[in-house]
Amino acid sequence: MRVITAGAALALLVLDGAPAAAQAVEGAFGPAQIAAGTPAPVSDGTRFETDVVIDGPPAPVAPDVITRDGGQATMRAIRLLAGIDVDGRLDEPVYDLVAPVSDFIQQLPDEGAPATERTDAWVMFDDENFYVAGRCWDSAPPSEWVATEMRRDAFNMLNNDLFGFLIDTFYDRRNALLFYANPLGGFVDQALTNEGNPNRDWNPVWDVKTGRFDGGWTIEMVVPFKSLRYRPARDQVWGIQLRRTVMRKNEWAYLTLIPISAAGFGGRGGVFRVSAAGTLVGLEAPPAGNNLELKPYAIGGLTSVPAEVAGLDAGPDARVEGDGKLGVDLKYGVTQNLTADFTLNTDFAQVEVDEQQVNLTRFNLFFPEKREFFLEGRGIFDFARGSFRTARSLRRGSVLGGGDAPTIFYSRRIGLQGGQAVPILGGGRLTGKIGAFDVGALNIQTGDEAVSGALDTNFTVLRVKRDILRRSSVGGLVTNRSLALSGEGSNQAYGADATFSFFDSVNLLGYYARTRTTGVTGRDASYQARFDYGADRYGLEVDHLLVEDDFRPEVGFLRRRNFRRTSLSGRYSPRPRSI
Repeated sequence: MRVITAGAALALLVLDGAPAAAQAVEGAFGPAQIAAGTPAPVSDGTRFETDVVIDGPPAPVAPDVITRDGGQATMRAIRLLAGIDVDGRLDEPVYDLVAPVSDFIQQLPDEGAPATERTDAWVMFDDENFYVAGRCWDSAPPSEWVATEMRRDAFNMLNNDLFGFLIDTFYDRRNALLFYANPLGGFVDQALTNEGNPNRDWNPVWDVKTGRFDGGWTIEMVVPFKSLRYRPARDQVWGIQLRRTVMRKNEWAYLTLIPISAAGFGGRGGVFRVSAAGTLVGLEAPPAGNNLELKPYAIGGLTSVPAEVAGLDAGPDARVEGDGKLGVDLKYGVTQNLTADFTLNTDFAQVEVDEQQVNLTRFNLFFPEKREFFLEGRGIFDFARGSFRTARSLRRGSVLGGGDAPTIFYSRRIGLQGGQAVPILGGGRLTGKIGAFDVGALNIQTGDEAVSGALDTNFTVLRVKRDILRRSSVGGLVTNRSLALSGEGSNQAYGADATFSFFDSVNLLGYYARTRTTGVTGRDASYQARFDYGADRYGLEVDHLLVEDDFRPEVGFLRRRNFRRTSLSGRYSPRPRSI
Protein backbone atom coordinates (compact mmCIF):
# COMPACT_ATOMS: atom_id res chain seq x y z
CA MET A 1 0.00 0.00 0.00
CA ARG A 2 1.28 3.46 -0.90
CA VAL A 3 0.05 7.02 -0.51
CA ILE A 4 0.11 9.02 -3.70
CA THR A 5 -0.41 12.70 -4.33
CA ALA A 6 -0.48 14.17 -7.78
CA GLY A 7 -0.74 17.59 -9.29
CA ALA A 8 -2.16 19.50 -12.19
CA ALA A 9 -1.72 18.37 -15.80
CA LEU A 10 1.12 19.69 -17.90
CA ALA A 11 0.29 22.16 -20.63
CA LEU A 12 2.08 20.19 -23.35
CA LEU A 13 2.90 16.57 -23.95
CA VAL A 14 6.27 15.69 -22.42
CA LEU A 15 8.28 13.59 -24.85
CA ASP A 16 11.79 12.99 -23.51
CA GLY A 17 12.87 16.46 -24.55
CA ALA A 18 11.76 16.03 -28.18
CA PRO A 19 10.69 19.54 -29.27
CA ALA A 20 9.91 18.40 -32.82
CA ALA A 21 7.31 15.99 -31.53
CA ALA A 22 5.78 18.67 -29.34
CA GLN A 23 5.62 21.01 -32.32
CA ALA A 24 3.92 18.29 -34.34
CA VAL A 25 1.28 17.99 -31.63
CA GLU A 26 0.77 21.75 -31.56
CA GLY A 27 0.57 21.94 -35.34
CA ALA A 28 -1.93 19.12 -35.62
CA PHE A 29 -4.29 20.17 -32.85
CA GLY A 30 -3.62 23.87 -32.32
CA PRO A 31 -1.77 25.17 -29.27
CA ALA A 32 -1.59 22.60 -26.52
CA GLN A 33 -4.37 20.36 -27.77
CA ILE A 34 -2.86 17.37 -25.93
CA ALA A 35 -1.67 17.53 -22.37
CA ALA A 36 0.02 14.87 -20.33
CA GLY A 37 -1.76 13.37 -17.39
CA THR A 38 -0.77 14.19 -13.84
CA PRO A 39 3.04 14.10 -13.44
CA ALA A 40 5.05 12.80 -10.53
CA PRO A 41 4.35 14.35 -7.11
CA VAL A 42 6.09 17.62 -6.29
CA SER A 43 5.63 20.03 -3.40
CA ASP A 44 4.57 23.18 -5.23
CA GLY A 45 1.14 23.49 -3.67
CA THR A 46 -0.84 22.35 -6.73
CA ARG A 47 -1.76 18.94 -5.33
CA PHE A 48 -4.87 16.92 -4.55
CA GLU A 49 -6.98 18.19 -1.70
CA THR A 50 -6.56 14.85 0.07
CA ASP A 51 -4.16 11.93 -0.17
CA VAL A 52 -5.48 8.72 -1.68
CA VAL A 53 -4.19 5.35 -0.53
CA ILE A 54 -3.68 3.10 -3.55
CA ASP A 55 -2.61 -0.45 -4.25
CA GLY A 56 0.26 -1.05 -6.60
CA PRO A 57 3.38 0.74 -7.75
CA PRO A 58 3.88 4.52 -7.72
CA ALA A 59 2.47 6.70 -10.48
CA PRO A 60 4.40 6.70 -13.76
CA VAL A 61 6.34 9.83 -14.66
CA ALA A 62 5.65 11.34 -18.08
CA PRO A 63 6.17 10.25 -20.78
CA ASP A 64 5.67 6.78 -19.23
CA VAL A 65 2.03 5.77 -18.97
CA ILE A 66 2.31 2.67 -16.77
CA THR A 67 4.39 1.21 -13.96
CA ARG A 68 4.24 -2.42 -12.87
CA ASP A 69 5.16 -4.32 -9.74
CA GLY A 70 4.43 -7.98 -9.12
CA GLY A 71 1.40 -8.26 -11.38
CA GLN A 72 -0.06 -4.94 -10.22
CA ALA A 73 -0.15 -1.83 -12.36
CA THR A 74 -0.60 1.92 -12.02
CA MET A 75 -1.63 3.69 -15.21
CA ARG A 76 -1.59 7.40 -16.08
CA ALA A 77 -4.52 8.89 -17.98
CA ILE A 78 -3.69 11.19 -20.89
CA ARG A 79 -5.41 14.56 -20.92
CA LEU A 80 -6.78 15.85 -24.22
CA LEU A 81 -7.45 19.56 -24.38
CA ALA A 82 -9.70 18.84 -27.36
CA GLY A 83 -11.74 15.68 -27.85
CA ILE A 84 -11.06 13.04 -30.48
CA ASP A 85 -13.34 11.98 -33.32
CA VAL A 86 -14.71 8.63 -32.16
CA ASP A 87 -14.77 6.78 -35.48
CA GLY A 88 -12.71 3.67 -34.76
CA ARG A 89 -9.85 4.70 -37.07
CA LEU A 90 -7.19 5.71 -34.52
CA ASP A 91 -5.80 8.31 -36.93
CA GLU A 92 -5.30 11.22 -34.50
CA PRO A 93 -1.66 12.19 -33.69
CA VAL A 94 -2.12 11.23 -30.03
CA TYR A 95 -1.88 7.55 -31.00
CA ASP A 96 1.56 8.14 -32.49
CA LEU A 97 2.86 10.51 -29.82
CA VAL A 98 1.73 8.66 -26.68
CA ALA A 99 3.09 5.18 -26.01
CA PRO A 100 0.34 2.58 -25.63
CA VAL A 101 -0.05 0.01 -22.88
CA SER A 102 0.56 -3.30 -24.61
CA ASP A 103 1.93 -5.89 -22.19
CA PHE A 104 -1.30 -7.75 -21.41
CA ILE A 105 -1.13 -10.83 -19.16
CA GLN A 106 -2.95 -14.11 -19.75
CA GLN A 107 -5.39 -15.48 -17.24
CA LEU A 108 -6.43 -18.34 -19.51
CA PRO A 109 -5.17 -20.69 -20.78
CA ASP A 110 -1.62 -20.04 -19.47
CA GLU A 111 -1.86 -18.03 -16.25
CA GLY A 112 0.74 -15.28 -15.99
CA ALA A 113 2.17 -15.68 -19.49
CA PRO A 114 2.24 -12.76 -21.95
CA ALA A 115 -0.74 -12.55 -24.28
CA THR A 116 -0.12 -14.28 -27.61
CA GLU A 117 -1.79 -11.48 -29.60
CA ARG A 118 -0.58 -7.91 -29.10
CA THR A 119 -3.03 -5.29 -27.86
CA ASP A 120 -2.21 -1.56 -27.74
CA ALA A 121 -4.44 0.48 -25.42
CA TRP A 122 -4.80 4.15 -24.52
CA VAL A 123 -6.80 5.76 -21.70
CA MET A 124 -7.60 9.46 -22.20
CA PHE A 125 -9.98 12.18 -21.07
CA ASP A 126 -11.01 15.75 -21.78
CA ASP A 127 -13.30 18.18 -19.97
CA GLU A 128 -16.44 16.19 -20.80
CA ASN A 129 -15.58 12.60 -21.70
CA PHE A 130 -13.57 9.54 -20.73
CA TYR A 131 -11.97 7.64 -23.63
CA VAL A 132 -10.49 4.16 -24.04
CA ALA A 133 -9.03 3.07 -27.37
CA GLY A 134 -7.41 -0.14 -28.53
CA ARG A 135 -5.50 -1.56 -31.49
CA CYS A 136 -6.08 -5.30 -31.41
CA TRP A 137 -3.46 -7.09 -33.48
CA ASP A 138 -4.46 -10.53 -34.74
CA SER A 139 -2.28 -13.01 -36.63
CA ALA A 140 -5.34 -14.71 -38.12
CA PRO A 141 -7.30 -13.40 -41.11
CA PRO A 142 -10.69 -11.75 -40.41
CA SER A 143 -12.45 -14.91 -41.56
CA GLU A 144 -11.18 -16.65 -38.42
CA TRP A 145 -12.20 -13.93 -35.99
CA VAL A 146 -15.18 -14.77 -33.81
CA ALA A 147 -17.68 -11.92 -34.16
CA THR A 148 -21.31 -12.95 -34.55
CA GLU A 149 -23.36 -10.69 -32.28
CA MET A 150 -24.73 -7.15 -32.65
CA ARG A 151 -27.51 -7.07 -30.03
CA ARG A 152 -26.81 -4.84 -27.05
CA ASP A 153 -26.09 -6.75 -23.84
CA ALA A 154 -26.61 -10.10 -25.57
CA PHE A 155 -25.28 -12.93 -23.42
CA ASN A 156 -23.78 -14.59 -26.50
CA MET A 157 -21.42 -11.61 -26.80
CA LEU A 158 -19.20 -13.43 -24.31
CA ASN A 159 -18.49 -16.01 -27.01
CA ASN A 160 -17.03 -13.34 -29.34
CA ASP A 161 -13.60 -11.75 -29.66
CA LEU A 162 -13.71 -8.76 -27.31
CA PHE A 163 -11.91 -5.68 -26.09
CA GLY A 164 -13.16 -3.74 -23.12
CA PHE A 165 -12.48 -2.00 -19.85
CA LEU A 166 -13.68 -1.88 -16.26
CA ILE A 167 -13.61 1.24 -14.08
CA ASP A 168 -13.99 1.38 -10.32
CA THR A 169 -14.91 5.06 -10.02
CA PHE A 170 -15.11 5.12 -6.21
CA TYR A 171 -11.93 3.06 -5.87
CA ASP A 172 -13.57 0.83 -3.28
CA ARG A 173 -12.11 -2.30 -4.96
CA ARG A 174 -15.46 -4.11 -5.04
CA ASN A 175 -17.98 -2.24 -7.26
CA ALA A 176 -17.37 -1.24 -10.87
CA LEU A 177 -18.72 -0.49 -14.34
CA LEU A 178 -17.88 -2.74 -17.28
CA PHE A 179 -17.86 -1.86 -20.99
CA TYR A 180 -16.77 -4.10 -23.88
CA ALA A 181 -17.36 -4.64 -27.60
CA ASN A 182 -16.58 -7.05 -30.44
CA PRO A 183 -15.01 -6.30 -33.86
CA LEU A 184 -18.47 -5.65 -35.35
CA GLY A 185 -19.23 -2.89 -32.86
CA GLY A 186 -21.72 -4.91 -30.83
CA PHE A 187 -21.37 -3.90 -27.19
CA VAL A 188 -22.26 -4.68 -23.59
CA ASP A 189 -22.43 -2.48 -20.48
CA GLN A 190 -22.87 -3.79 -16.95
CA ALA A 191 -22.81 -2.51 -13.38
CA LEU A 192 -21.06 -4.85 -10.94
CA THR A 193 -21.77 -5.04 -7.22
CA ASN A 194 -19.58 -6.78 -4.66
CA GLU A 195 -17.25 -8.16 -7.35
CA GLY A 196 -20.12 -9.76 -9.21
CA ASN A 197 -23.91 -9.68 -9.49
CA PRO A 198 -23.83 -8.06 -12.96
CA ASN A 199 -26.71 -5.75 -13.82
CA ARG A 200 -27.02 -6.12 -17.59
CA ASP A 201 -30.06 -3.83 -17.72
CA TRP A 202 -27.99 -0.81 -16.70
CA ASN A 203 -27.79 1.19 -19.95
CA PRO A 204 -25.88 4.49 -19.68
CA VAL A 205 -25.21 6.92 -22.52
CA TRP A 206 -21.91 6.05 -24.24
CA ASP A 207 -20.61 5.19 -27.70
CA VAL A 208 -18.21 2.81 -29.44
CA LYS A 209 -16.85 2.57 -32.97
CA THR A 210 -14.66 -0.14 -34.50
CA GLY A 211 -12.51 -0.43 -37.62
CA ARG A 212 -10.01 -2.72 -39.32
CA PHE A 213 -6.42 -2.50 -40.47
CA ASP A 214 -4.10 -4.97 -42.17
CA GLY A 215 -3.01 -6.59 -38.92
CA GLY A 216 -6.24 -6.68 -36.90
CA TRP A 217 -9.02 -4.41 -35.68
CA THR A 218 -9.33 -1.10 -33.85
CA ILE A 219 -11.78 0.33 -31.35
CA GLU A 220 -12.59 3.69 -29.75
CA MET A 221 -14.95 4.01 -26.78
CA VAL A 222 -16.24 7.21 -25.15
CA VAL A 223 -18.22 7.59 -21.92
CA PRO A 224 -19.44 11.06 -20.88
CA PHE A 225 -18.56 11.96 -17.31
CA LYS A 226 -22.26 12.77 -16.86
CA SER A 227 -23.00 9.05 -17.26
CA LEU A 228 -20.74 8.20 -14.32
CA ARG A 229 -20.81 8.58 -10.55
CA TYR A 230 -17.54 9.29 -8.73
CA ARG A 231 -16.03 10.98 -5.68
CA PRO A 232 -16.68 14.74 -5.35
CA ALA A 233 -13.15 15.85 -6.19
CA ARG A 234 -11.42 17.25 -9.26
CA ASP A 235 -8.45 14.89 -9.04
CA GLN A 236 -9.57 11.29 -9.25
CA VAL A 237 -8.02 7.91 -8.54
CA TRP A 238 -9.98 5.03 -10.08
CA GLY A 239 -9.53 1.32 -10.41
CA ILE A 240 -9.10 0.20 -14.02
CA GLN A 241 -8.93 -3.11 -15.84
CA LEU A 242 -8.43 -3.74 -19.56
CA ARG A 243 -9.41 -7.05 -21.18
CA ARG A 244 -8.79 -8.72 -24.54
CA THR A 245 -10.46 -11.97 -25.56
CA VAL A 246 -9.37 -14.16 -28.49
CA MET A 247 -12.02 -16.86 -28.64
CA ARG A 248 -10.45 -19.18 -31.21
CA LYS A 249 -7.61 -19.65 -28.70
CA ASN A 250 -9.86 -19.47 -25.64
CA GLU A 251 -7.49 -16.76 -24.44
CA TRP A 252 -8.43 -14.12 -21.87
CA ALA A 253 -5.78 -11.49 -21.19
CA TYR A 254 -5.81 -8.51 -18.80
CA LEU A 255 -3.91 -5.40 -17.84
CA THR A 256 -3.05 -6.97 -14.46
CA LEU A 257 -2.55 -10.52 -13.30
CA ILE A 258 -5.91 -12.18 -12.57
CA PRO A 259 -5.63 -15.57 -10.83
CA ILE A 260 -6.99 -18.43 -12.87
CA SER A 261 -9.09 -19.40 -9.84
CA ALA A 262 -11.18 -16.26 -10.45
CA ALA A 263 -12.04 -17.24 -14.03
CA GLY A 264 -15.46 -18.69 -13.25
CA PHE A 265 -18.08 -19.59 -15.84
CA GLY A 266 -15.73 -20.60 -18.63
CA GLY A 267 -13.27 -17.77 -18.03
CA ARG A 268 -15.82 -14.98 -18.23
CA GLY A 269 -15.80 -14.09 -14.55
CA GLY A 270 -12.18 -12.98 -14.29
CA VAL A 271 -12.95 -9.35 -15.03
CA PHE A 272 -15.29 -9.32 -12.01
CA ARG A 273 -12.27 -9.48 -9.67
CA VAL A 274 -12.37 -5.71 -9.09
CA SER A 275 -9.87 -5.93 -6.23
CA ALA A 276 -7.21 -7.15 -8.68
CA ALA A 277 -7.68 -4.25 -11.10
CA GLY A 278 -4.98 -1.69 -11.75
CA THR A 279 -4.99 1.91 -10.55
CA LEU A 280 -5.66 4.91 -12.79
CA VAL A 281 -4.14 8.25 -11.77
CA GLY A 282 -3.87 11.65 -13.40
CA LEU A 283 -7.58 11.82 -14.12
CA GLU A 284 -9.29 15.19 -13.68
CA ALA A 285 -13.07 14.94 -13.60
CA PRO A 286 -15.41 17.90 -14.10
CA PRO A 287 -17.19 19.22 -11.01
CA ALA A 288 -20.34 17.36 -10.16
CA GLY A 289 -23.40 19.24 -11.28
CA ASN A 290 -26.83 18.54 -9.88
CA ASN A 291 -27.89 16.76 -13.07
CA LEU A 292 -31.62 16.85 -13.68
CA GLU A 293 -33.46 14.52 -16.07
CA LEU A 294 -37.15 15.10 -16.71
CA LYS A 295 -39.27 12.65 -18.72
CA PRO A 296 -42.89 13.78 -19.03
CA TYR A 297 -45.42 11.82 -21.04
CA ALA A 298 -49.03 12.11 -22.17
CA ILE A 299 -51.34 9.46 -23.61
CA GLY A 300 -54.80 10.12 -24.98
CA GLY A 301 -57.49 8.33 -26.93
CA LEU A 302 -61.04 8.55 -28.21
CA THR A 303 -63.55 5.72 -28.39
CA SER A 304 -66.69 5.83 -30.52
CA VAL A 305 -69.57 3.80 -29.10
CA PRO A 306 -72.32 2.80 -31.61
CA ALA A 307 -75.88 3.47 -30.60
CA GLU A 308 -76.87 -0.19 -30.51
CA VAL A 309 -74.07 -0.87 -28.05
CA ALA A 310 -74.73 2.22 -25.97
CA GLY A 311 -78.45 1.51 -25.91
CA LEU A 312 -79.35 4.91 -27.38
CA ASP A 313 -81.69 5.86 -30.21
CA ALA A 314 -79.66 8.61 -31.85
CA GLY A 315 -77.21 8.11 -34.74
CA PRO A 316 -74.64 5.42 -35.50
CA ASP A 317 -72.01 7.14 -33.33
CA ALA A 318 -74.17 8.29 -30.50
CA ARG A 319 -71.43 8.64 -27.92
CA VAL A 320 -67.71 9.41 -28.02
CA GLU A 321 -65.64 8.55 -24.97
CA GLY A 322 -62.23 10.06 -24.29
CA ASP A 323 -59.50 9.02 -21.91
CA GLY A 324 -56.00 10.21 -21.16
CA LYS A 325 -53.12 9.94 -18.78
CA LEU A 326 -50.32 12.28 -17.77
CA GLY A 327 -47.17 11.41 -15.87
CA VAL A 328 -43.56 12.28 -15.29
CA ASP A 329 -40.29 10.68 -14.19
CA LEU A 330 -37.59 12.83 -12.62
CA LYS A 331 -33.97 11.96 -11.82
CA TYR A 332 -31.91 14.38 -9.73
CA GLY A 333 -28.26 14.14 -8.75
CA VAL A 334 -28.37 15.14 -5.09
CA THR A 335 -24.59 14.81 -4.98
CA GLN A 336 -22.13 13.07 -7.27
CA ASN A 337 -22.62 9.99 -5.08
CA LEU A 338 -26.38 10.11 -4.44
CA THR A 339 -29.21 9.99 -6.96
CA ALA A 340 -32.89 10.65 -6.27
CA ASP A 341 -35.62 9.32 -8.57
CA PHE A 342 -39.25 10.43 -8.45
CA THR A 343 -42.20 9.16 -10.44
CA LEU A 344 -45.83 10.21 -10.85
CA ASN A 345 -48.40 8.09 -12.72
CA THR A 346 -45.59 5.89 -13.99
CA ASP A 347 -45.81 4.60 -17.56
CA PHE A 348 -44.05 1.34 -18.41
CA ALA A 349 -45.38 1.01 -21.95
CA GLN A 350 -41.88 1.17 -23.47
CA VAL A 351 -40.31 -1.41 -21.16
CA GLU A 352 -38.50 -4.32 -22.81
CA VAL A 353 -40.65 -7.44 -22.94
CA ASP A 354 -39.64 -10.36 -20.70
CA GLU A 355 -38.04 -13.35 -22.36
CA GLN A 356 -40.53 -16.18 -22.64
CA GLN A 357 -39.83 -19.19 -20.44
CA VAL A 358 -41.46 -22.61 -20.26
CA ASN A 359 -42.02 -23.70 -16.68
CA LEU A 360 -42.12 -27.47 -16.19
CA THR A 361 -41.59 -27.30 -12.43
CA ARG A 362 -43.83 -26.57 -9.47
CA PHE A 363 -41.87 -23.42 -8.62
CA ASN A 364 -42.44 -19.83 -9.70
CA LEU A 365 -40.24 -18.35 -12.40
CA PHE A 366 -37.83 -15.54 -11.60
CA PHE A 367 -37.80 -12.67 -14.12
CA PRO A 368 -35.20 -9.88 -13.91
CA GLU A 369 -36.23 -6.26 -13.46
CA LYS A 370 -36.23 -4.24 -16.71
CA ARG A 371 -38.13 -1.07 -15.73
CA GLU A 372 -35.80 1.90 -15.90
CA PHE A 373 -37.06 3.51 -12.70
CA PHE A 374 -35.83 0.54 -10.65
CA LEU A 375 -32.55 -0.13 -12.46
CA GLU A 376 -29.98 2.45 -11.30
CA GLY A 377 -28.36 1.32 -8.09
CA ARG A 378 -30.25 -1.96 -8.18
CA GLY A 379 -27.30 -3.85 -6.75
CA ILE A 380 -27.46 -1.79 -3.55
CA PHE A 381 -30.70 -3.57 -2.62
CA ASP A 382 -29.21 -7.05 -3.13
CA PHE A 383 -29.37 -8.99 0.13
CA ALA A 384 -27.05 -11.88 1.01
CA ARG A 385 -25.54 -12.05 -2.45
CA GLY A 386 -21.99 -13.25 -2.77
CA SER A 387 -19.76 -12.35 -5.67
CA PHE A 388 -19.75 -14.19 -9.00
CA ARG A 389 -17.82 -17.42 -8.59
CA THR A 390 -18.79 -20.46 -10.61
CA ALA A 391 -21.11 -21.63 -13.35
CA ARG A 392 -22.68 -23.98 -10.83
CA SER A 393 -23.74 -21.13 -8.54
CA LEU A 394 -25.04 -19.20 -11.55
CA ARG A 395 -27.22 -22.09 -12.70
CA ARG A 396 -28.64 -22.52 -9.21
CA GLY A 397 -29.59 -18.85 -9.09
CA SER A 398 -27.62 -18.20 -5.91
CA VAL A 399 -25.95 -15.18 -7.47
CA LEU A 400 -28.47 -13.68 -9.88
CA GLY A 401 -31.64 -14.48 -7.92
CA GLY A 402 -34.35 -17.09 -8.20
CA GLY A 403 -32.60 -19.90 -6.31
CA ASP A 404 -33.76 -21.62 -3.14
CA ALA A 405 -32.42 -18.79 -0.99
CA PRO A 406 -35.07 -16.06 -0.59
CA THR A 407 -34.78 -12.72 -2.36
CA ILE A 408 -35.92 -10.35 0.38
CA PHE A 409 -36.56 -7.42 -1.97
CA TYR A 410 -37.83 -8.14 -5.49
CA SER A 411 -38.85 -4.91 -7.21
CA ARG A 412 -41.23 -6.67 -9.61
CA ARG A 413 -43.63 -7.08 -6.69
CA ILE A 414 -44.32 -3.36 -7.17
CA GLY A 415 -46.67 -2.51 -10.02
CA LEU A 416 -47.36 -6.12 -11.01
CA GLN A 417 -49.76 -8.70 -9.61
CA GLY A 418 -51.05 -11.90 -11.12
CA GLY A 419 -49.48 -11.03 -14.46
CA GLN A 420 -51.43 -7.76 -14.60
CA ALA A 421 -49.97 -4.26 -14.47
CA VAL A 422 -51.00 -2.32 -11.35
CA PRO A 423 -50.96 1.49 -11.64
CA ILE A 424 -48.14 3.23 -9.77
CA LEU A 425 -49.55 6.49 -8.45
CA GLY A 426 -46.22 7.92 -7.35
CA GLY A 427 -43.12 7.47 -5.29
CA GLY A 428 -39.41 8.05 -4.97
CA ARG A 429 -36.10 6.36 -4.29
CA LEU A 430 -32.65 7.43 -3.14
CA THR A 431 -29.57 5.36 -3.98
CA GLY A 432 -25.85 5.90 -3.74
CA LYS A 433 -22.79 5.88 -1.54
CA ILE A 434 -21.89 7.91 1.54
CA GLY A 435 -18.32 7.21 2.54
CA ALA A 436 -18.03 3.47 3.16
CA PHE A 437 -21.82 3.05 3.27
CA ASP A 438 -24.08 2.01 0.40
CA VAL A 439 -27.58 3.36 1.03
CA GLY A 440 -30.90 2.75 -0.67
CA ALA A 441 -34.38 3.96 0.27
CA LEU A 442 -37.63 3.53 -1.63
CA ASN A 443 -41.29 4.42 -1.11
CA ILE A 444 -43.96 3.68 -3.73
CA GLN A 445 -47.75 3.97 -3.65
CA THR A 446 -49.78 1.82 -6.06
CA GLY A 447 -53.46 2.03 -6.94
CA ASP A 448 -56.11 -0.64 -7.27
CA GLU A 449 -56.62 -2.92 -10.27
CA ALA A 450 -59.89 -4.77 -10.73
CA VAL A 451 -58.74 -7.71 -12.87
CA SER A 452 -55.99 -8.88 -10.51
CA GLY A 453 -57.84 -7.75 -7.39
CA ALA A 454 -54.96 -5.51 -6.27
CA LEU A 455 -55.83 -2.86 -3.69
CA ASP A 456 -54.16 0.47 -2.94
CA THR A 457 -50.81 -0.53 -1.42
CA ASN A 458 -47.74 1.22 -0.06
CA PHE A 459 -44.23 -0.24 -0.39
CA THR A 460 -41.22 0.91 1.65
CA VAL A 461 -37.67 -0.45 1.50
CA LEU A 462 -34.55 0.66 3.39
CA ARG A 463 -31.10 -0.83 2.76
CA VAL A 464 -27.76 0.06 4.39
CA LYS A 465 -24.50 -1.78 3.73
CA ARG A 466 -21.04 -1.04 5.16
CA ASP A 467 -17.79 -1.95 3.40
CA ILE A 468 -15.28 -3.52 5.76
CA LEU A 469 -11.81 -4.98 5.33
CA ARG A 470 -10.64 -5.27 1.72
CA ARG A 471 -13.45 -7.20 0.03
CA SER A 472 -16.08 -7.71 2.72
CA SER A 473 -19.30 -6.06 3.87
CA VAL A 474 -22.08 -6.16 6.46
CA GLY A 475 -25.54 -4.70 6.12
CA GLY A 476 -29.23 -4.68 6.94
CA LEU A 477 -32.51 -4.53 5.00
CA VAL A 478 -36.09 -3.65 5.99
CA THR A 479 -39.16 -3.92 3.74
CA ASN A 480 -42.78 -3.01 4.40
CA ARG A 481 -45.92 -3.74 2.37
CA SER A 482 -49.21 -2.42 3.71
CA LEU A 483 -52.74 -1.54 2.69
CA ALA A 484 -52.57 0.88 5.62
CA LEU A 485 -49.76 1.91 7.93
CA SER A 486 -50.63 -1.03 10.15
CA GLY A 487 -53.27 -3.65 10.58
CA GLU A 488 -54.85 -5.80 7.89
CA GLY A 489 -52.71 -6.46 4.84
CA SER A 490 -49.38 -5.42 6.33
CA ASN A 491 -46.17 -7.41 5.96
CA GLN A 492 -42.66 -6.58 7.12
CA ALA A 493 -39.35 -8.31 6.46
CA TYR A 494 -36.08 -7.43 8.11
CA GLY A 495 -32.66 -9.01 8.24
CA ALA A 496 -28.89 -8.66 8.45
CA ASP A 497 -26.33 -10.10 6.06
CA ALA A 498 -22.56 -10.32 5.74
CA THR A 499 -20.05 -11.40 3.13
CA PHE A 500 -16.36 -11.99 3.81
CA SER A 501 -13.67 -12.65 1.23
CA PHE A 502 -10.16 -13.67 2.21
CA PHE A 503 -7.09 -14.31 0.07
CA ASP A 504 -7.99 -15.11 -3.53
CA SER A 505 -10.33 -18.03 -3.04
CA VAL A 506 -12.00 -18.12 0.40
CA ASN A 507 -15.49 -16.67 0.75
CA LEU A 508 -18.02 -16.70 3.59
CA LEU A 509 -21.65 -15.60 3.29
CA GLY A 510 -24.49 -15.52 5.77
CA TYR A 511 -27.77 -13.86 6.65
CA TYR A 512 -30.57 -13.98 9.19
CA ALA A 513 -34.03 -12.64 8.34
CA ARG A 514 -37.56 -12.68 9.74
CA THR A 515 -40.97 -11.61 8.52
CA ARG A 516 -44.08 -10.35 10.27
CA THR A 517 -47.47 -10.78 8.61
CA THR A 518 -50.85 -9.70 9.95
CA GLY A 519 -52.80 -12.73 11.15
CA VAL A 520 -49.85 -15.12 10.83
CA THR A 521 -47.86 -16.28 13.84
CA GLY A 522 -45.36 -19.07 14.11
CA ARG A 523 -42.03 -20.00 12.61
CA ASP A 524 -41.14 -16.98 10.47
CA ALA A 525 -37.33 -17.03 10.18
CA SER A 526 -34.79 -17.83 7.49
CA TYR A 527 -31.02 -18.01 7.64
CA GLN A 528 -28.09 -19.25 5.61
CA ALA A 529 -24.39 -19.87 6.14
CA ARG A 530 -22.05 -20.75 3.28
CA PHE A 531 -18.34 -21.44 2.97
CA ASP A 532 -16.74 -21.48 -0.46
CA TYR A 533 -13.18 -22.31 -1.42
CA GLY A 534 -12.75 -21.82 -5.15
CA ALA A 535 -9.16 -22.35 -6.24
CA ASP A 536 -8.31 -23.37 -9.77
CA ARG A 537 -7.59 -27.05 -9.22
CA TYR A 538 -9.62 -27.68 -6.07
CA GLY A 539 -12.96 -26.40 -4.84
CA LEU A 540 -15.11 -26.94 -1.77
CA GLU A 541 -18.53 -25.57 -0.86
CA VAL A 542 -20.44 -26.10 2.38
CA ASP A 543 -23.91 -24.59 2.63
CA HIS A 544 -26.74 -24.64 5.15
CA LEU A 545 -30.09 -22.96 4.40
CA LEU A 546 -33.29 -22.82 6.45
CA VAL A 547 -36.64 -21.33 5.41
CA GLU A 548 -39.45 -21.82 7.95
CA ASP A 549 -43.08 -22.38 7.00
CA ASP A 550 -44.35 -18.91 8.00
CA PHE A 551 -41.49 -16.96 6.43
CA ARG A 552 -43.29 -14.71 3.92
CA PRO A 553 -41.33 -11.84 2.32
CA GLU A 554 -44.25 -10.35 0.37
CA VAL A 555 -42.01 -7.73 -1.27
CA GLY A 556 -39.53 -10.47 -2.18
CA PHE A 557 -39.27 -13.68 -4.17
CA LEU A 558 -39.53 -17.10 -2.57
CA ARG A 559 -39.52 -20.33 -4.58
CA ARG A 560 -40.55 -22.50 -1.63
CA ARG A 561 -40.63 -22.50 2.15
CA ASN A 562 -40.71 -24.91 5.06
CA PHE A 563 -37.45 -26.71 4.27
CA ARG A 564 -33.94 -27.16 5.58
CA ARG A 565 -31.03 -27.96 3.26
CA THR A 566 -27.43 -28.83 4.01
CA SER A 567 -25.06 -29.52 1.16
CA LEU A 568 -21.40 -30.38 0.73
CA SER A 569 -19.72 -30.41 -2.66
CA GLY A 570 -16.14 -30.75 -3.78
CA ARG A 571 -14.33 -30.29 -7.05
CA TYR A 572 -11.10 -31.44 -8.63
CA SER A 573 -10.32 -29.70 -11.94
CA PRO A 574 -6.94 -30.62 -13.39
CA ARG A 575 -5.74 -28.86 -16.54
CA PRO A 576 -3.94 -31.48 -18.63
CA ARG A 577 -1.57 -30.05 -21.22
CA SER A 578 -2.43 -32.81 -23.67
CA ILE A 579 -5.03 -35.55 -24.03
